[in-house]
This record gives sequence, structure tokens and C-alpha cells, in this order.
Amino acid sequence: MSTAIIGAGVMGETLLGGLIRAGYAPADLIVTDRRSERGVEVGAKYGVNAMESAQAAAQAKTVVLVVKPQDMAGVLEEISGALKADTLVVSLAAGITTAFIEKHLPAGTAVVRVMPNTPALVDEGMAAINAGSKCSEENLETVEKLLRSVGHVVRVPEKYQDAVTAISGSGPAYIFYVVEAMIEAGVMLGLPRDMSTELVLQTVYGAATMLRETGEHPTVLREQVTSPGGTTVAALRQFDDFKVRAAFLSAMEAARDRSKQLGE
Repeated sequence: MSTAIIGAGVMGETLLGGLIRAGYAPADLIVTDRRSERGVEVGAKYGVNAMESAQAAAQAKTVVLVVKPQDMAGVLEEISGALKADTLVVSLAAGITTAFIEKHLPAGTAVVRVMPNTPALVDEGMAAINAGSKCSEENLETVEKLLRSVGHVVRVPEKYQDAVTAISGSGPAYIFYVVEAMIEAGVMLGLPRDMSTELVLQTVYGAATMLRETGEHPTVLREQVTSPGGTTVAALRQFDDFKVRAAFLSAMEAARDRSKQLGE
């Protein structure tokens, strides 16, 4: 029951490493990349087979496409003729619909679409999945098992996937952006950079942990920190004056719209 990962970039290698940590046998895993030397490099690093995409597709029970949206059509053309009738195809490409993939593969091919994110690198990823028209419950369970090796999985209707891309797919970059700004603010206020970094990272980690473990709405937790006439309310007023909340909404709308464009 081999699994082929086509695309050995950051997310492809992240998934491969997670599968091995989760106990998948290296002998049952295959990696490919359009740059053959990259595929060989990653294969040697993890002790898995490296080969060309069509060859991998012919051997694998599950084929995971971890390629850029603009490269998807070419990859599908390359592997289509090699797929066995019962092969499961899993796409991690932003914006690409299951209908598009099915159109480029043999009739009846089971397809699952996934929107992952980069915290999978530390086994804290968030992935949303949806089924194509020929996908079975067993197919979905197979994909869930694969993705749980690097984090959490939820099932969503495909119509939500562009919004998921904007929220959790691109979301880590928003958090990194805010963290970067907070660290720079600490330096501007006179803190040594290493101290500012430690303060910000633990603050973000602690806040996220509170959200998950208390189950409280973020508004409730924010209000617990915000004393009338205090330092926090003075800072939050500045966020409101600069329309930070509106900027986040507009940014995520832009990400959603770009996901739709990539699919087109």
C-alpha cells in the first residue's frame, strides 16, 4: 500500500517526514520532484524511494500532489496514463478544484482536495479536506490518517476551501507578520532584541494555549486583560484608529479571491 508524494518542496518534505515519524515504513513511501536531483536528495535524507512521477504513480496506491497550482495541469498529464484504476489522488494545491483534477484523470478516479498549512512542520498543522465526486468514506479516512501524522484534520464542503485557504492556509504568515511587528516594537521601546523575541513568542504561545484550553471566546479573554483606562485599552484604541480589524478582513478577502483565481 505505497504512498507517492509528488513534489518535494517544503510541504512535500514536511508531509514525508511526518509520515515517517508516525510509523509509516520508508519502503512504502515514494518521493518525486520535477528537479530529479531534489527528489534524490530528499529520498536519501529519509531513506525512501525516489523516482520519476509517472513511475511513482504506476506503483502507488495513494498519490499525493504537492505542487504549485500553475504546475498542476502538467503533472496530471504526466501521471494520468500511469494510474491504476483504484488509485487515490490527493491534491494539496491551493485553488485547484476536485472537478478540475477529475477532468484530467481517468474516469472514476477518487480525488480528495486538501488545504494544509506550514505548522505541519512541527506536527501542529491544520488541514481541511473535501471529497471529489468519486471519493468514498474509506478514501477520506485514508487521507485523514495521512494528515494526522502532521497535525489536525477537518472535513469541509468544497465551497469553503477558498475561505479555508485565506484563514488557515495563509494564516501562519499573518501570525508571523504580527510577531515580527511586536518584536520590532520591543526593540524600538529599548528592549534587547533577544529579550523582545522571547517575550513576544511566549506571549503568543501562552495566548494560543489559553484559547484552546479554556474554550473561552477571544472577546472574553481580551476583556479580562483590558482594564478601564489602562495600558491595554490605550493600545487597542490605536488598533481601532488605524482600522487594524478592517485591514485583517480585507486581507483575508484578498487571499480568498486569489485562491479562486488560481483555480481558474
